[in-house]
Amino acid sequence: MELDPNQLPDKSKRPRGIYLLPNLFTTAALFAGFYSIVSAMKGNFDIAAIAVFIAMVADGLDGRVARMTNTQTAFGAEYDSLSDMVAFAVAPALIVYSWSLFTLGKLGWLVAFVYTATTALRLARFNTQVHDVDKRYFQGLPCPSAAAVVAGMVWCCSSYEITGILIAIPAAIVTFSVAGLMVSQIRYYSFKQIDLKGRVPFFVVVIVVLMIAAIAINPPQILFAIFLGYACSGPIMTLWQLRKMKRRR
Repeated sequence: MELDPNQLPDKSKRPRGIYLLPNLFTTAALFAGFYSIVSAMKGNFDIAAIAVFIAMVADGLDGRVARMTNTQTAFGAEYDSLSDMVAFAVAPALIVYSWSLFTLGKLGWLVAFVYTATTALRLARFNTQVHDVDKRYFQGLPCPSAAAVVAGMVWCCSSYEITGILIAIPAAIVTFSVAGLMVSQIRYYSFKQIDLKGRVPFFVVVIVVLMIAAIAINPPQILFAIFLGYACSGPIMTLWQLRKMKRRR
């Protein structure tokens, strides 16, 4: 999870040292990312993809735990970014390259490198421009979601026994597209305005239960569809807003 430096407390009021609990979750995300790389090198692409999703869960918890326990630090924010670089940049790029893109030769590893580089640029931009953006939206596709699209594609195809060699071109297009979305100016809803502690209508609970049940029935297909839909939501929302502006003129 990309931590907001605005939410970090005053350094002068903090004793030296680091807090164990939130950094344990960050370390878990880092470990899952590293494990996915090792699994991809061994050819276990489904396990490698699953490890990326586990890293997403751990990455989503570290920031929430830090805020709930009031243990946010500059060290934690930096550590989180470095963990994201391994789990959501290097790991997905290596997975999709080893699974499919290697068949394209130079083009394949260039696409994998572009994905890795754009993830690094996305993280750097977030850390430097966080003071100037609307908290309700992300500027560009978040790197965990981009990683979920790439890893979900590999996991979904592996579950249907579709080899990456057969769909190298589509895999390259998907990887390059999400890489471009990460460094774009397209806005994505951040879901940060959702109050998890507050009351919600009954139908919201029903929807959550149905989503969990759907994921349990077919995790690779449903997760890939969810994150692919989220990746497409940004351009769709942007085109819809542009159309509304043209109508007003």
